[in-house]
Amino acid sequence: MTSPRSFHVTTFGCQMNEHDSERIAGQLLKEGYVEASRQEDADVLVLNTCCIRENADEKLYGTLGRLASLKATKPGMQIAVGGCLAQKDRDIVTAKAKSVDVVFGTHNLHRVGELLAHNVEHSQAIVEIVEELEAYPSALPARRESNHSAWVTIQIGCDNTCAFCIVPSVRGKEVSRRMGDIVHEIENLAADGVTEITLLGQNVNSYGRDLGAGQYRPKFADLLREVNAIEGIKRIRYTSPHPKDMREDTFIAMAECEKVCNHLHFPLQSGSDSILAAMHRGYTAQRYLEKLALARKIIPDLAVTTDIIVGFPGETDEDFEATMNVVAQAGYDSAYTFVFSPREGTEAALMTDKFVDDDIVKQRIVRLCDLEKRDATVRHGDCVGRIEELLVVGVSKHNPEMVSGRTTQNKLVHFDARGQDIPEGSYVTAHVTSAASHWLFGDLLDVVSTPESRENAVAEKANAKKLIPVAAG
Repeated sequence: MTSPRSFHVTTFGCQMNEHDSERIAGQLLKEGYVEASRQEDADVLVLNTCCIRENADEKLYGTLGRLASLKATKPGMQIAVGGCLAQKDRDIVTAKAKSVDVVFGTHNLHRVGELLAHNVEHSQAIVEIVEELEAYPSALPARRESNHSAWVTIQIGCDNTCAFCIVPSVRGKEVSRRMGDIVHEIENLAADGVTEITLLGQNVNSYGRDLGAGQYRPKFADLLREVNAIEGIKRIRYTSPHPKDMREDTFIAMAECEKVCNHLHFPLQSGSDSILAAMHRGYTAQRYLEKLALARKIIPDLAVTTDIIVGFPGETDEDFEATMNVVAQAGYDSAYTFVFSPREGTEAALMTDKFVDDDIVKQRIVRLCDLEKRDATVRHGDCVGRIEELLVVGVSKHNPEMVSGRTTQNKLVHFDARGQDIPEGSYVTAHVTSAASHWLFGDLLDVVSTPESRENAVAEKANAKKLIPVAAG
């Protein structure tokens, strides 16, 4: 009897890529493959790529060079490359890396198994890139990394034209998923023990504008309310919104839906109006701050995080100081700061005469990070003394004697479990005792629920329904 072939998926990039990787793994498992924990033990290696950062291609080809040596020692091993970089570079991948057997794009994840079989049958590299979505990723089976948290795709693609972003080229136009399908998937996830879901899209708050017409067109706020009503779900998150499309009704829904977490990721990118215009962001610094103020007015105890690019082509000292000023006014809980990197195929990559000197960019990002760290420390300090409910995410990566959990604000809290075995997916309460710039420390107070206790409660509820006596007629 022939043993089933094994696979290993390596993911580069964002949450959307990680979610796609879960679908790739689920598809291969459905087709009879088994999963290997290490690349060295797999018959099939799948690399799901990203092309957002400047060194994305270097990272991929460096990895492929290493894997070519591994493949030489394992006859019959296959290497497949998918994702955004594969969608963008197409035939370049196989030209640069002769060890690659299959190349597939962002729109045909469901074809991975067939393409691998086709490669074996014809003994030649297979490149299949399609321009339009063939099957919604969430319609495919998934192998989730977590039993208690899950990503749910609500929208694919992007209709914006940000000068620095390659996503519209590799993900295509915005396509919203039908609300009923989203709700049905989340109901199934809840029945499977998932308590926290993250709604995914390139621009989630434009959800629904390509569905229906007039008064029948669903909005993102409507979706939040529908998901909030699903039994078994305790926390709802979403990423990423676009400031220009953020509406007051979304803030109101966040405030009124008790399961929607009080955390808003609100990408600024720059605080300079001239740079924002060059980026084609569609808002000014003042408009951004007004929307942020409205969000904090409507949503109690809101935590805000952001993305900022330093060194966008043409950024002057005055432009950077404008960014520093907006960051100081915003007072973020944390910020993801990036040095501008030109991506082939974007408008910004052609602005070579406006590229900012590397030394100047390095000085600027150090200043920005120092400011962000000071603000984050203050915001985290405000949490000291509070009692927080945490979703346990595992043993602390910094101290194996501590356990880590996340608040509804998405802040990481490390606490001593006092010798208790508290599984991932449990909910606990903790008293926050001290703060740092990127996390909090606390004392465990109580274990509210564990995955096992919730499963038992569901079973008891189901049994109780069966035992309800039928009145004699």
